[in-house]
Amino acid sequence: MNIHEYQAKELLAKYGVGIPAGIAALTVEEAVAAAKQLPGPLYVVKAQIHAGGRGKGKFKELGPDAKGGVRLAKSIEEVEAFAKEMLGNTLVTVQTGEAGKQVNRLYVTDGVDIAKEYYFSMLVDRASGRVAMIASTEGGMDIEEVAHSTPEKITTVTIDPAEGFQPHHGRAVAYALKLDGDLNKQAQKIAKQIYEAFMALDCDMLEINPLVETKDSQLLVLDTKMSFDSNALYRHPDVFALRDETEEDPAEIEASKYDLAYIKLDGDIGCMVNGAGLAMATMDIIKLNGSFPANFLDVGGGATTEKVTAAFKIILKDPNVKGILVNIFGGIMKCDVIAEGIVAAAKEVNLGVPLVVRLEGTNVQQGKDILANSGLPIVPANDLGDAAKKIVAEVKSAA
Repeated sequence: MNIHEYQAKELLAKYGVGIPAGIAALTVEEAVAAAKQLPGPLYVVKAQIHAGGRGKGKFKELGPDAKGGVRLAKSIEEVEAFAKEMLGNTLVTVQTGEAGKQVNRLYVTDGVDIAKEYYFSMLVDRASGRVAMIASTEGGMDIEEVAHSTPEKITTVTIDPAEGFQPHHGRAVAYALKLDGDLNKQAQKIAKQIYEAFMALDCDMLEINPLVETKDSQLLVLDTKMSFDSNALYRHPDVFALRDETEEDPAEIEASKYDLAYIKLDGDIGCMVNGAGLAMATMDIIKLNGSFPANFLDVGGGATTEKVTAAFKIILKDPNVKGILVNIFGGIMKCDVIAEGIVAAAKEVNLGVPLVVRLEGTNVQQGKDILANSGLPIVPANDLGDAAKKIVAEVKSAA
């Protein structure tokens, strides 16, 4: 789960991390009122969407010459003007794709005199089973280019969770940022605070870009992104309450209501599979056969008729779907139960696209018999390779 910048900063502030004063706003009037509560005379008006690259982004409705989603205002009047331009319009960034995202809220912050920008982030390094701290002297909007062109300017410090954060980790971060004196001490302190927040909140990514050195030699978090391990959210109802469903795909929200793992993709073959590994293999073999999956959808190990029906409906809401491949391995889940669910779902949604089903496992023959006797044009498959070839052929022949 992702949250907005202003929400992430509020969480970090609870751990002692320094952030500029700022207030979130849902309307132009609220943005103006927020600016009036800040010291000024400079203000930063920031579009709040779940995507990076806001500063270089463009608003669809404002033309190619309009400023991006992060703007410096030199007066209350400019804050008002910027808020009017941003709210309700669609911001397109390198991370949103061409569709962009509508800006429904703003974050108005106090201006900061910046002397230097740095990059700092934390994430789970699954290869080593450790937490990775990543630091660079090259903070700002072009960090992706830094990583690509000059990777030697990026330092990674790994921390064993069993050992926890130690003073030498903080010193390594400060050294990577090439800071000395009091700034060195501040960097060590911030690294420790960020680690504590990361672990306590069950984050899977926490990025600060930029971490800035002000002209009066203070380190402040100027921008941050934070995402959380969804499997741990039950431990953090206060964090879960920060969820903004307007930033999420409606189909993914609907899927979560049925405990379905769904992610929309760009292809034309819908997939319904049980098990994440099997789902990944299914998507790979569809691509191997010359087509592309329209989604990742894992119905889990205990799918019911209700869940299968919901899965079909979610898949078919995507207008790009031209066919569906169901790939089920019945271990805990019985193939006959799944077959009954598939038949019931296909009838309820009045299925109008080709459907190929591959079943294997417990009660597989009973499941195949149910499908064969359903009276529906369901194409059976013997194995995964056979299923992929058949659904690709069905979709191409129907085109």
